[in-house]
Amino acid sequence: MKELVRLTDVTKVYQGGITGALNGVSLAVEKGEFTAIMGPSGSGKSTMLNLVAGLDRPTSGSVSVSGTDLGKLGETGLARFRRDHIGFVFQFFYLLPNLTALENVLIPAQLKGDGSTDRGRELLEKLGIADVADRYPARLSGGQQQRVAVARALINNPTLLLADEPTGALDTHTGEQVMELLGDLHREGQTILLVTHDAKLATRHAARVISVMDGKIVDDARLASPERAPSEVIRMRSEEKLR
Repeated sequence: MKELVRLTDVTKVYQGGITGALNGVSLAVEKGEFTAIMGPSGSGKSTMLNLVAGLDRPTSGSVSVSGTDLGKLGETGLARFRRDHIGFVFQFFYLLPNLTALENVLIPAQLKGDGSTDRGRELLEKLGIADVADRYPARLSGGQQQRVAVARALINNPTLLLADEPTGALDTHTGEQVMELLGDLHREGQTILLVTHDAKLATRHAARVISVMDGKIVDDARLASPERAPSEVIRMRSEEKLR
């Protein structure tokens, strides 16, 4: 498979050099993979996702997506790259309250100069919420809002979908539905990089689980079946086991 994401000896230091969020991380993600990054709070997993998204820059090392070295892009170039290549789903939905569900979905497309509503309506239909297209976020359930956020992330046909704790603000049942949705997108060919603290969700839905602790990758496991993640995994490499 074709490599899509590459982190090479990436270090990220915050707070004037006192705290290291990432420490010499190297990682490759192939096109079409559904990869989950797990770890406790402060382990560096969200920092890793932000670096891949170009929302943050490494202190040292390099990050490339689709063959583009993000470190060589200025702020305008990064914004354009994110718009054209990356979809981002957050724990909190970040929907604009004064816009309808459909209008929220269409924002990235409009920033790209696309005024058509057809793609947005198709996505809402695909995600099972076509009937709420004209509702405002206050009238949507948490699960509906997250599906709107997923549709917004997909509107520009991103090469890579990044999801940072997308079930964190949802109840267990609704969170499972969102993960099923991501699994469906993966089986259709979408590359997904997911951050989660929920081991059960990660091993049930992702095809690869990377464990991070203290800014380092400590375990990298590929699941026996990429179609439906079972509990049995095949260990690919491990610097040390999580304690």
